Amino acid sequence: MFPVARAALNLTARSIRHTAVRQAHRKHEPDFHDKYGNLVLLGGAVAFTAVWGYVLTQAGIEWGLSPVGRITPKEWRE
Repeated sequence: MFPVARAALNLTARSIRHTAVRQAHRKHEPDFHDKYGNLVLLGGAVAFTAVWGYVLTQAGIEWGLSPVGRITPKEWRE
């Protein structure tokens, strides 16, 4: 193995070990996502459902997606 590659690999392994040791000794305190993550996700799902429920039922949008039966051919002109 080349000396530069070996040094880079050793440096990477050492930094990984250092990070693992630091995180193992750290007291884990709940952050925002631990405290409110599920609540925010549930609130977003409720808002999404409410908005689309309104759009689909009350907004008065005509959802004519298929032209079958509504388009009649014109007479051919020569």
